[in-house]
Amino acid sequence: MRILLFSSFLFLLSSKTLYSQGCCSGGSGSPIAGGTSQGVLAERQMELNANFQYLDTKKFFTGDRHDTAKLFDDLQSKYLYFRLAYGVTKNLTMSVEAGYFVNKTQIGLYKKDTITSSGIADLILFPRYTVYSKNTETKRTELTLGLGFKIPLGKYDDSTVVYTDPTTGEKLYTTSTPAVQPSTGSHDFIFYGFFYRGYPEKNFKLFMNALYVKKGWNPLGEKFGDYASVGLFAGQTFFKKLGVTIQLKGEWIGMLKSASNVDLVAYYGLYKEDTGGRKVLLVPQLSYSYKKFTLFALSEFPIYQYVNGSQVGSQYQITAGLTYRFMIKKKAVVEEKKAE
Repeated sequence: MRILLFSSFLFLLSSKTLYSQGCCSGGSGSPIAGGTSQGVLAERQMELNANFQYLDTKKFFTGDRHDTAKLFDDLQSKYLYFRLAYGVTKNLTMSVEAGYFVNKTQIGLYKKDTITSSGIADLILFPRYTVYSKNTETKRTELTLGLGFKIPLGKYDDSTVVYTDPTTGEKLYTTSTPAVQPSTGSHDFIFYGFFYRGYPEKNFKLFMNALYVKKGWNPLGEKFGDYASVGLFAGQTFFKKLGVTIQLKGEWIGMLKSASNVDLVAYYGLYKEDTGGRKVLLVPQLSYSYKKFTLFALSEFPIYQYVNGSQVGSQYQITAGLTYRFMIKKKAVVEEKKAE
């Protein structure tokens, strides 16, 4: 049976299933909660997966130096992420994934400046195929490649009230900062690679993944920076049920682009030079398996982060989830049993 392994965004969604960028790079550019680290399922195996991701950051940086000057007080989000996957063959797995923000909130230096939003994020179609597999009594080796497509479903142009006329009650709106939009509004391509080396006799495994998200342009004339990540993992299983995994993860987010007729400074007070960056994170994870269920939790700890210009950085991010996997019987077998 193929193995499905879990790691820190997809993001969460950093993990970021979160699209915080620019002055708000506290989230990552990955549309998958906690990032992703998965191979393929066994043929006719079904997987149901639900994740909850919490992000909170109050730290600002200029380059790689901590900056005491703040643009706002706090950036936080609560994100639900769901995945339905099916093993079409022993080598091909197809998954459909989607996210929902319970809230995305930017708390201003003054409470009246707080901006918040919520709602459905994106739909992701994500097939994966094992191009190489070799198993012996002492070790297993697999190489899996994936090509996904992200379809925006949620709001990318949500607005905030900036002024209310005291006489008429008429309200003046402006487009909210990208940090609190549930979606970027763009169609993106996801390129994915996963390499696995397991030692069943020792209950030990080493694996790595690579993820690249090619961002498209949204209807507002904005193109969020492309996202890339590489993760190196080492995992050990204890008592056949408890899994401990440690990941060293590197992330890169490109700079935001805009069409010639789009003034980001006028819209959001945002300079393109203050977008994008890179970081290195340490991501420990625990998982516990019981029959067909797997419960897991992970957290990201920034080791190094560099932002272009001055931006909010990463601070706290926690992801927890539950997976249920089961086999679907062949139709012929079911009909045979009915006949008996």
